[in-house]
Amino acid sequence: MRESIIIIALFATILGCKKENPEGWIDEERILIETARDWLSLGGNYKQQHYSNLDQINSGNLEDLGFAWEYDARSTIGRIPRGLEATPFVVDGIMYTSGAWGFVYAINAKTGEEIWKYDPKVDASYNRRTCCDVVNRGVAVWKGKVYVGTLDGYMVCLNAKDGKVLWRKDTFTDRTLAYTITGPPQVAGDIVIIGNSGAEFGVRGYITAYDLDSGEQKWRFFIVPGDPKKGFEHKELEMASKTWDPNSNWEAGGGGTVWGQSAYDPKLNLLYVGTGNSSPYPIWLRSPSGGDNLFLSSILAINPDNGKLIWHYQTTPGEIWDYTSTQNIILADLEIQGEKRKVLMQAPKNGFFYILDRATGELLSAEKYTKVNWASHVDLKTGKPVKTGQGWYKDEPKLVNPSLPGGHSWNPMSYSPKTGLVYIPEIIYPWIYMVDESFEFKKLKWGTGILYDGTGPPYSEENRKYLLGQTDTVEMNKLKAWDPIKQQVAWEIVQPVTRGNGGVLSTAGNLVFQGINTGYLKIYEAATGELLKEIEVGTGIMAAPMSYEIDGEQYIAVMAGYGGNELIIGPVDKRAAIHKYQNYGRILAFKLGGGDTPLPPKVVISKIPEPIELELDEQMVEKGESLFFTYCVGCHLAGENTEYYSQYPNLAKVIPATHGIFKDIVLKGVFAPNGMASFADVLDENDVDAIQQYLVKQQTGLYKNQESQEKNQND
Repeated sequence: MRESIIIIALFATILGCKKENPEGWIDEERILIETARDWLSLGGNYKQQHYSNLDQINSGNLEDLGFAWEYDARSTIGRIPRGLEATPFVVDGIMYTSGAWGFVYAINAKTGEEIWKYDPKVDASYNRRTCCDVVNRGVAVWKGKVYVGTLDGYMVCLNAKDGKVLWRKDTFTDRTLAYTITGPPQVAGDIVIIGNSGAEFGVRGYITAYDLDSGEQKWRFFIVPGDPKKGFEHKELEMASKTWDPNSNWEAGGGGTVWGQSAYDPKLNLLYVGTGNSSPYPIWLRSPSGGDNLFLSSILAINPDNGKLIWHYQTTPGEIWDYTSTQNIILADLEIQGEKRKVLMQAPKNGFFYILDRATGELLSAEKYTKVNWASHVDLKTGKPVKTGQGWYKDEPKLVNPSLPGGHSWNPMSYSPKTGLVYIPEIIYPWIYMVDESFEFKKLKWGTGILYDGTGPPYSEENRKYLLGQTDTVEMNKLKAWDPIKQQVAWEIVQPVTRGNGGVLSTAGNLVFQGINTGYLKIYEAATGELLKEIEVGTGIMAAPMSYEIDGEQYIAVMAGYGGNELIIGPVDKRAAIHKYQNYGRILAFKLGGGDTPLPPKVVISKIPEPIELELDEQMVEKGESLFFTYCVGCHLAGENTEYYSQYPNLAKVIPATHGIFKDIVLKGVFAPNGMASFADVLDENDVDAIQQYLVKQQTGLYKNQESQEKNQND
């Protein structure tokens, strides 16, 4: 029946019988045609390839590519610069995309003029519940409606014409837990699905499907089972529970959150969902007797009509490294061993590039696309990785590749049918995994079961002993062209900076576009990797560029704004744009005949203010330091280390007036509208006194150094 409808719709289009539709009209008929003029999904078409058939911009005229317009995409919640990670849609000349918190923007894609903006009015204290910034990875657009998940857990349906709310549904099963939404929705048949984030805070992942028109909940699929004694929400969980210890730490949630880019094949009527990491990471703290722990780190094929699982493939059984499989899924038709196959491709965090038959889930190939030492290979008969032992850190710390950021993170890879290559924003970040022996699950508190201080580059002197005898201990980023048929590298570029580089776009103009955190949009020759052009924009780019055509002109557009996970893992490369230019959200568009790109204002480094007079007690200072690194360091600095960057205030630069209301800030939440939630649930007045003493000691030392340097300069 579905195939007949598609054929009739295609004939109607060919015969010119299509009626005029409202703004934002995408339907099954239109997305199957795969027109190059518009960008009709996060990945451009239903195959989510992040590829454009447009070729007006090509290697022969790149010197004429320049700035067309920009749009200010700063959110008004919290007053702090946030990362931008979405890829926009363009439908009939209108761009639809999302910003931090779940803001939605509708923009004239030719001029950059705002048509409407949706403010989700999220409580800024939700900032405290996020792993990796208050980002949002995109909207879905379908039949005149725009769908978005807000950080505070609501699925919202907007009218594409004017941004008015048509319906709004609470997606959270338990608001006492640290659930958030940072991922994009996905339309599949007659429903739209949304997942959630929060595994590092101890939640149980699931996806929920809603009726496109009414918002009625149609089904919910939990990724991991709960306590078997309480029964199972659906039959797939009974099967999954056999791969978990019956006495697992069910209170800690299990993880498996779905926060990445899904895909849907309307011809097969299958929805493809990648699932997340464990909670906590060490399996001996989660499921003591071991087990594969389904459906962590898996690819699920689901019938969207009823929410039933058709097939599944687990990339990392017994996951203990934060090896999510939430990375973008690409659909393609490839000839493998002489046979045409409908496949899906994914390069998840664990370092192996997977090709699966998307109808059956059969594993066709899995080879290393990056440095991998936790497994030697994937056994194609069993589908399971063959572990080396280097990844097992229960008995002693181990240096592991890939690590928490993965060999590839959320930043979308691209597949070009023209070159047959997949372009992967590769990450190499060796990490020393060490067990946190003090781990105890607490609601709303970060808790993964591993330690972080000095365990990643640059390693602490104390931890360097764990590097002995290990190779591949150097951090770097690459843009890698991968041949999925030969399962080997075609070419690769080592980036000048580490971590935080953007997603990828490839085009029929034989070009590959990628933004990087130095504030440049780089353009490469797709077949060889030769750098053809770079455009300085002054803002770090994490998102993937996209392309569209209006009035015969091709545009390249990208969301620019640095943030996300890259700001909490470790020092940000000194060459990153955030050290030179003010970091705020922008959407930038380029075209042939464009001009110079305007740069943001330069960063102004504030001086250390004179510290308040406060009698310090060394025991309190020591306690305060411990509390600071437990509760504060995820956002704030407390020193003048220029290798690090945070969009939050440096607490070594607190002015006296702020010190005067310090307790009210931390315990009463008086700065909650700015994103600084109350910590009264985990800290008391004595704790806050201790933190303040630590900060005053830090500030006093820095102030004295500053005075000494100024005196020397004057002399």
